[in-house]
Amino acid sequence: MEDYVFPFEKLEVWNLSVDFADYVLKVLESFPENKYFRLIGQMEAAVASVAQNIAEGKGRQYNKEFVQYLYIAEGSLFEVLTLSELFRRRKLFTDKEATNIREQAIVIDRKIRGLIKSLKKRT
Repeated sequence: MEDYVFPFEKLEVWNLSVDFADYVLKVLESFPENKYFRLIGQMEAAVASVAQNIAEGKGRQYNKEFVQYLYIAEGSLFEVLTLSELFRRRKLFTDKEATNIREQAIVIDRKIRGLIKSLKKRT
C-alpha cells in the first residue's frame, strides 16, 4: 500500500470519528436480530456519517463549504446520541456503553466546534 495520506486522514477529529463509528457498530452487532431494525439502520448511517461528512467537507474548495459539512457531521453526532439514549432506556445499551458513547461524542463535538471556529476566523 502506498504511503499517501489524504488530507482528511490528518485530521484528529476524523480519526476519532472513525474510532467512534467502529465502537458503536461493534455494540450494535450484539442486538437481537429483527428487533428495532429500522432504528439500528438509522444509527449505523448516522454514526458513519460523522466521519464521512468531515472527509467530504475537507475535500471542498472553500472553508465555508467545509464548515457546512462540519455542521452536518455534528448533526449526525447528535442523532447518534439521541438513539443511544433511546437504546439505553430500552435496555439495549448498557449504562456503560451509553456513557462511553456520550464521552466519545463530547470529545468529537468539541473538536468539530474548535475546527469550525478556526475555519471561520480564516474567512
